[in-house]
Amino acid sequence: MQTSALRRALLVWFRRAARPLPWRQTRDPYLIWLCEVIMQQTRIDQGLPYYERYAARYPTVRDLAAASEDDVLKLWEGLGYYTRARNMHRTARRIVEEYGGEFPQKAELLQLLPGIGPYAAGAIASIAFGEAVPVVDGNVRRVLARLYNLDTCIDDPQTERELWRIAASLTPARNPGDFNQAIMELGATICVPRKPDCTHCPVARWCVARALGVQEQRPVRKRKFPSPHHEIVVAVIARDGRYLIGKRPAEGLLGGLWEFPGGKVRPGETHQAALVRECREELGVAVRPGGLIATIKHAYTHFRITLSAYRCSIAGKSKIPAQSAAHTELRWVSAAEFDDYAFPKANHKFLHLLREEPALF
Repeated sequence: MQTSALRRALLVWFRRAARPLPWRQTRDPYLIWLCEVIMQQTRIDQGLPYYERYAARYPTVRDLAAASEDDVLKLWEGLGYYTRARNMHRTARRIVEEYGGEFPQKAELLQLLPGIGPYAAGAIASIAFGEAVPVVDGNVRRVLARLYNLDTCIDDPQTERELWRIAASLTPARNPGDFNQAIMELGATICVPRKPDCTHCPVARWCVARALGVQEQRPVRKRKFPSPHHEIVVAVIARDGRYLIGKRPAEGLLGGLWEFPGGKVRPGETHQAALVRECREELGVAVRPGGLIATIKHAYTHFRITLSAYRCSIAGKSKIPAQSAAHTELRWVSAAEFDDYAFPKANHKFLHLLREEPALF
């Protein structure tokens, strides 16, 4: 493959056709890093408003480091993958505390920071500091699998290593950041998963898969199986116009977010029995389940849920503790205060009912 000619063709195309995204107007490593964190596993149209909000609220890494975790998570609310937000906050604090507010300039040092893997490290180091290191994200995997007609599964470790080797061989010493952005842009706009626009591809003449007519059969992926489904119940407990919510532990799924008490329904268990058991296990109190408020269907990356929210009341004179086995903190808040807390998206789907219908209780 004529590597030099391919590079030139790709760069010429990128400088003419690249979308004018805000992070492409800067070499500030903080803003580039912010973009990479937000855009991982997120579409541009979905992530762009979040990038703009974070850049406006926290224009420097010091501003982000000084923020509270609750504020960082609240701004992230709805984007999913909350571990990214927590790691972003931890990394900002480490950069301030250990590096004096300056980003390390080498990819191998960037990878020592929370949440920065080989891809993000390569993007930051190449775009902000001009280090000749490759990037391999989903778009790049697809482009390379077609260019080189890789017929092995790109999810396998051996193929992953081969993709990184190829990417490294293509990355030029001069303008590596532009090249890395160009190959990612090609995958995002031309070499798309279905019906790639080969007619307008600047590197089509070098694409082996296209020459063989198998471009839509690349990359090879593992067969996807149906994701598991869980029944979830939550207890909406009200007292004096306020609702009981709990903060999830920082580590784990939806870490640091606030939610209503509840959990999975066991096989053969009724919703009412599950509510009584979950509240006893989580809060140490007995509850009386009431009427159904809403049933919500929601999909996460690896599983789906049907969440049923019920009105519940505390039985007898049981007292709610300050924290529980499932929550680091418990609070009574009014519906007007919901906007001050970061909730999982599934909870958001019924919060409006509590705002609009206090008479439910």
